[in-house]
Amino acid sequence: MQQLSGLATQRGASVTSIVLTIILLGVAIKLMIAIIPAQIGDYQLTKTLSSQLREANNNNETTKQFIERVDKQLSINADYDTKAEDVIIFTDKKAGQLAIHKQYAVTNNFFGNVDILNRFEGDIDMATTK
Repeated sequence: MQQLSGLATQRGASVTSIVLTIILLGVAIKLMIAIIPAQIGDYQLTKTLSSQLREANNNNETTKQFIERVDKQLSINADYDTKAEDVIIFTDKKAGQLAIHKQYAVTNNFFGNVDILNRFEGDIDMATTK
């Protein structure tokens, strides 16, 4: 009869590897739940700002009119927490040539007192709206 050593007789995963895999999957899922909605929200905000900037430049609107236009569209989209004044900075204020810099942060709770901070920045001008 042939005797096999301890490692040669082991088949499958150990309890420790299964527990570690479950913990890693849990952390990964929790990270995705915290990060993905913020990324989707940023995509939607950028799309809204781009379309409103294109429309405002086509109509030769001022910065004030543009901010009112964006706030109205955000209200229609049920994004009541975001105000245009808090998110954008004008890089070009000439009517018909408006350009903005988007800059804001979204904080989501990860667990306990640990938060995930998502910072978003980007320039939007006539070239990027077309």
